[in-house]
Amino acid sequence: MSDNPTKPLTRKDFSSDQLVRWCPGCGDYAILAAIQGAMPQLGIKKEDIVFISGIGCSSRFPYYMNTYGFHTIHGRAPALATGTKLSNPDLDVWIVTGDGDALAIGGNHFIHMLRRNVDVNVLLFNNEIYGLTKGQSSPTSQPGLVTKSTPLGVIDRPFTPGQVAMGAGATFFARTIDTNPKLMTKIFVDSSKHRGTSLIEILQNCVIFNDEVFSEVTNKSTQDDHQIHLEHGQPMLFGKEKQKGLILNGFKLEVATIGENGITEEDILVHDAHESDPTLHTLLINMNLPTHPVALGIIRDVDAPTYGDLVAAQKADSQQKAKINSMQELIESGHTWTV
Repeated sequence: MSDNPTKPLTRKDFSSDQLVRWCPGCGDYAILAAIQGAMPQLGIKKEDIVFISGIGCSSRFPYYMNTYGFHTIHGRAPALATGTKLSNPDLDVWIVTGDGDALAIGGNHFIHMLRRNVDVNVLLFNNEIYGLTKGQSSPTSQPGLVTKSTPLGVIDRPFTPGQVAMGAGATFFARTIDTNPKLMTKIFVDSSKHRGTSLIEILQNCVIFNDEVFSEVTNKSTQDDHQIHLEHGQPMLFGKEKQKGLILNGFKLEVATIGENGITEEDILVHDAHESDPTLHTLLINMNLPTHPVALGIIRDVDAPTYGDLVAAQKADSQQKAKINSMQELIESGHTWTV
């Protein structure tokens, strides 16, 4: 796939010749640009990269990546990706999905992929709406939202992708946003280094059916106070002057201002993405406006055996213990008849 395999790859090398078919202004364009910018930093050959998607606006992704890929079945991308990774463990496998594709029809595939810790990277586009099918409510739509399928407003409690991930035992969870290409690119690169299922929720704007759904988070005049960018080993500070931070009060996270009520930077919690206990990670995932900033960055990143590792170990063990090691031995074992 590359005329000169020794030449360093660039973003352009990962751009296909297909016409990108998303609505003008869609956040998907920024995500595509960020992933194409991240790919050369991975140091992986194009022929060793596979993008697998289900159904939805986001799922057109494989057409636009100059790599191998599959545009598969609604909600079933994790199943196809699991088979792809197990059959060829050397491949770098990426799943592209949306909040409807992953959390509705694909819910069972999604949670079991996380539970098994399959070594794949998952880009979950969350725009809290069904875009491809013209604006029905999705599992992440907020209560009260009027859509074509909920003309009186959504009454279901919404899923939080991070909560679902923690409940399924995810080893890696990050959250980013389509208005921050630099952060997206960094998280994509970092997620590829994780062995296991790397789940990245991307808050993404649908300009047609759910425009400005994350405007409170992305508004430039307030984003410093409405976003907190987490880094492992660093105090959880935010605000334009980094004067605000998170402290733990009992079992709850609270926002504190340095210099008030005797609070100093030493009182601010330090982020530990590698802590195996998911309790604090879950608290960070659950933070929301207006009482708390929205957590962005890598929230959880812990080590655990991958599904591929366990399958390979089980296979090796069974082969070692096997009394029959070939088809010929099987045919000649036990009672045989000549016909």
